[in-house]
Amino acid sequence: MTGGIGSARRETGDRVTGPIPTQRTASDAYRVSDDQLHRARKVVAENSSTTEDLHELLDMLGLISSTPDLPPPVSR
Repeated sequence: MTGGIGSARRETGDRVTGPIPTQRTASDAYRVSDDQLHRARKVVAENSSTTEDLHELLDMLGLISSTPDLPPPVSR
């Protein structure tokens, strides 16, 4: 391991990860990256049995809006 105990970097196998992210605040709770939204929707789609199931799960998780005129609750 490089950098010792106090290092903000961590070695995992041949890969070194970046600095440890700061703790999220309450105002950050609903902000996620485009990539996180895409991956979450993809996981839900891959594990849904029907289109109705997919729509219901995405809506429950806040990944789509139940009203087409409004943005989804989870925003970037």
